[in-house]
Amino acid sequence: MYTVIGHPRSRTLRVLYALEEMGLDYTLDPQMPRSDRVMALNPSGKIPVLMTDEGPITDSVAIMTYLADRHGQLTHKPGTYARARQDAMTQFLVAEIDAALWTYAKHSFALPEDLRVPEVKPTAQKEFARAIGLVEQMKGEQPFLAGERITLPDLILCQCSGWALRAGFDVPDGAFGDWLKGLARRPAMQRALKQIEALG
Repeated sequence: MYTVIGHPRSRTLRVLYALEEMGLDYTLDPQMPRSDRVMALNPSGKIPVLMTDEGPITDSVAIMTYLADRHGQLTHKPGTYARARQDAMTQFLVAEIDAALWTYAKHSFALPEDLRVPEVKPTAQKEFARAIGLVEQMKGEQPFLAGERITLPDLILCQCSGWALRAGFDVPDGAFGDWLKGLARRPAMQRALKQIEALG
């Protein structure tokens, strides 16, 4: 059984979503960033951390990739063209979507107040809007971001979209918006979200 360390109102949620989609057993230790337990496992103090039989794994995308490859779910086979396209989409989401949201968050509350530059926040919102528009184009008419079945990029985008909505960003509507809402309504994501409710 895996142990996920990190509060689910963070990137930890995308890891819980993946575990729920794969039907894997796990326990959740809802630690906040830079808690004593987190610092002992990850010098950066960032969450989530996944505890495995071999030791801890840090970074949400690294954790999700490990789980997908190990259990043969939510991913295309390593070394294939389909996997390369999947990985390209994952990297785009991290570099463009997640990065814009994190820039906004850092200059809203995460950084010490004297280091915040509120003037960058509108730029982060514009960068997010540009990037998610490109994701909509890249998805096109296919059922999921990397083809005919759900894979890790879909889960990452779903979590980022919820983050964006909570931060007051504009998220696309229309058919693409309905598709995003469908990802959020999946039973696995609903089970993951209930863990936030349980913590109050």
